[in-house]
Amino acid sequence: MREHLNLRGADKAHPVLFLILLLPLGIASGYVTVTLAYLLSHAGVSIGAIAGLVALSLFPQTWKVLWAPIVDTTLTTKKWFLISAVATGALMIATAIVPRNLANLRLIEVLVMLFSVGASVNAMAGEALMAHATSAEEKGRTGGWSQAGLLGGAGLGGGAGLWLAQHVGASWVSGGVLGAVCVLSSIAVLFLDEPPAEHRVTLYRQSVVNVAKDVWSVLRSRTGFLALVLMILPIGLGAASNLWAVVADDWHASANVVALVNGALGGILSMFGCVVGGYASDVMDRQTAYCAFGVALAICAVAMALAPRTEAMFVVFTGLYAFILGFCFAAFGAVTFEAIGRGAAATKYNLIASVSNISIAYLTMINGWAQTRWGSGGMLYIEAACGVVAVALFAIVAAAARALPPSPVTATA
Repeated sequence: MREHLNLRGADKAHPVLFLILLLPLGIASGYVTVTLAYLLSHAGVSIGAIAGLVALSLFPQTWKVLWAPIVDTTLTTKKWFLISAVATGALMIATAIVPRNLANLRLIEVLVMLFSVGASVNAMAGEALMAHATSAEEKGRTGGWSQAGLLGGAGLGGGAGLWLAQHVGASWVSGGVLGAVCVLSSIAVLFLDEPPAEHRVTLYRQSVVNVAKDVWSVLRSRTGFLALVLMILPIGLGAASNLWAVVADDWHASANVVALVNGALGGILSMFGCVVGGYASDVMDRQTAYCAFGVALAICAVAMALAPRTEAMFVVFTGLYAFILGFCFAAFGAVTFEAIGRGAAATKYNLIASVSNISIAYLTMINGWAQTRWGSGGMLYIEAACGVVAVALFAIVAAAARALPPSPVTATA
């Protein structure tokens, strides 16, 4: 049995390491969308303001490609992972110390922005490690396990944060525990090799130029271009889950139920969906898988809107939504790793991920607007319609992109 416990084999890394690498980014997201969202909503902060806070936490994720080249061209990938994990954890603790109310909303927004930046750097380093630790045939598996860490961290971390905030007297404990987990995730890098960096040369400016050339080789290929188009469109984003905590009252769901479905239960279902969806993405066209899973998520949203507004239905449909969302995020990882190859992986991955987070941010804002105007049912219908229309649009673009070269010219697959 001992051979099954080895995290680092002779030829490849154990996929559980990929899960651990993206835990900090997931935890940081879950802390905002679950713990802070619920506490602020019950402290008199409006749903619109909370949706704005969630979108603000995504802002660094939409622009992180601007500082991703720093990870590709300075220090080592492992050092960047450790530095950013410590910074993210410390800032989450600071956020937990501040009383969650309307008077402190601006300070909370600043702290959320800062630990979101830290988590973005942490994820960059982890993604660069993963891109060089997996084969071309296993991009789906890598995407699935890594996104299991992201969604599992968001679910388990957010749920644990809310539970601790509700049941432990000291207000800093929730952020303290989650921050400590972020720091401890650094243990995973001990079992991974430092990626090669052929793009780095003595002259720093030339190193940046080499990174830019690698990025351009991806964008001019059909695989890379279509991956970018997929991320621009509102397909399989799961934006409604960012607002479950603040619309839960419409289904008469208690705080404990919100913590369960956005926490342990949602996290486990999402993680399972990610792993299964990742392996599924390796046995079919990965971009087709992304679209198919996105349509399934839209169908789930419509079904939830049509179902009775009871606490039991809230549990059933948010759980199903979390499971399908796992498939969507696994396909996202598979499509992205397939497109970027190796080389300057942090910059290339985060170019695509930044665009994807822009989509999540704008769809979250659309959902918040729709919920205010038409209620929670209208929010779900709007999200579903956006997804289905986007899949049809992608099919048209994919047909028109057949003239592009199929794969990156200079990036290593």
